[in-house]
Amino acid sequence: MYQSVPFAIPQGSLGDCYDRYLVRVEELRTSVEILNYCLSAIPAGEIKATNIKLVPSKNTMKGSMESVIQHFKTMSSGLSLPKEEIYCATEAPKGEFGVFLSSAGKFQPNRVKLRAPGFFHLQGTKCMSYQHLLADVVTIIGTMDIVFGEVDR
Repeated sequence: MYQSVPFAIPQGSLGDCYDRYLVRVEELRTSVEILNYCLSAIPAGEIKATNIKLVPSKNTMKGSMESVIQHFKTMSSGLSLPKEEIYCATEAPKGEFGVFLSSAGKFQPNRVKLRAPGFFHLQGTKCMSYQHLLADVVTIIGTMDIVFGEVDR
């Protein structure tokens, strides 16, 4: 949908840490503008699946035993998955979040692999920190917005 959203990609001119900070702030402003544009483009009213067997309305379930049975069957056993492999990538705040599903045509997938964002753009540290001071490496890694692990609380 990016081709229909009007926005400009923030760019810096110096490449130092302060310039990276200014670009990051402009990225945040641009993100808010994109969100406002997308929220204003959502049509009014309910957004729901049109297949009544998958998502029966509450009013239909109150008056039809078949709707209650169909809803229970769908929610308890799930949907029949097609026999295929698929990978779907989504843009996440820390990078690309991907889901790989492999199914043999049953109710449950054979394999599920999640590709969490975070570490994959760490390899760019060498190029980004070339001819910078050691003190700038902290800011450069902060610019990449990497999450190095979970904190147990």
